Amino acid sequence: MAESARIDQNTVVLPGKVRVRFMRTLRLPETGTHPLPPGLGEFPVRAVADYPQSAPPEWLRRGGVMLPVYLREAMWLSFGVDSGEPAALQVGVGKVCAVSGSPWSDTLDRSPQNYLTLPRQPWLDGINSGKGTVRQFVAVPLGMGATVEGQLTGEETWGGLQLQSFTLRPAVLDAWRAEEAARRAELARGAAQFGGWGAAPPPAPGGAAPMAAAGAAMGMGAGGTMRQEVYEDERPPTDWESSAAGRVFVHLVTPPQWRLITGEEPPPSPVDRAAYTRAGLPWYDYYDESGTDLAPSEGLASVQPVGEWLGEDHTPWQQPSPDQVKLLGDAPGKPVSDGDW
Repeated sequence: MAESARIDQNTVVLPGKVRVRFMRTLRLPETGTHPLPPGLGEFPVRAVADYPQSAPPEWLRRGGVMLPVYLREAMWLSFGVDSGEPAALQVGVGKVCAVSGSPWSDTLDRSPQNYLTLPRQPWLDGINSGKGTVRQFVAVPLGMGATVEGQLTGEETWGGLQLQSFTLRPAVLDAWRAEEAARRAELARGAAQFGGWGAAPPPAPGGAAPMAAAGAAMGMGAGGTMRQEVYEDERPPTDWESSAAGRVFVHLVTPPQWRLITGEEPPPSPVDRAAYTRAGLPWYDYYDESGTDLAPSEGLASVQPVGEWLGEDHTPWQQPSPDQVKLLGDAPGKPVSDGDW
């Protein structure tokens, strides 16, 4: 069985040294294609098992972590791997793969690819639904049919997000470490000869409706479209372990639920979108010349935006100017319980 994840402040750390942060961001309009929206800070993350008296019994059985989201609030996932070691990460939305649109699987598949390769994939802002684009992760209630899960399966049983990490086989990892050590030694020799150089890592941007399961809160729907590639794995499938190193279930909690369960106040509602753009603050575009973009998922491409269920979005919007778009690219913690899901 996969090992449990851990919490390091607001970062979920999965076995395989994979670190995932849940970033608040601006919600995009559901028409047009946009640059990557900025990060507006982390969502607070808490272990469900720390609240045995106030968390729903079903959540306690599933284990994992929870974070508070507002209706129609958007998020993106920021990834890191300690020491830069290669890892594979599956991302599910209501146990539907956010990369392939396939049902959740305990194994890595290549036809179609149902995982991300790290550290090449620095973040994921939404479901892989177009060539070179994704549809933004947007939180919606279960029971309306607006979630990706509801539209593709006809049911809304799980909600939330699911994460599962895989590592390289030991012999492959040892070979990678040896190559990395040789590369670093060569860089050190060059730096000593020419006075040093280095590149800083890129900054982060950022019919009838299905019935909701008892105790479920929020799931992920599809929002606006943005430019982002989901990279194809360049390694042979045999490089990866056949079973997951670790996994975690991420429950999305409404602000009132968050107060009742944790006794804490949730973060304030996201900043006004037009005010952010008028202030001249940055948006982002990321390009990796050597990476190959995965083909879009036919199933995910058919997912309708949440506005089809929740109505037109009347929140003010102002398109960023071209000079606001910045180009990017070319630890122990508290254990998290895992349960049945």
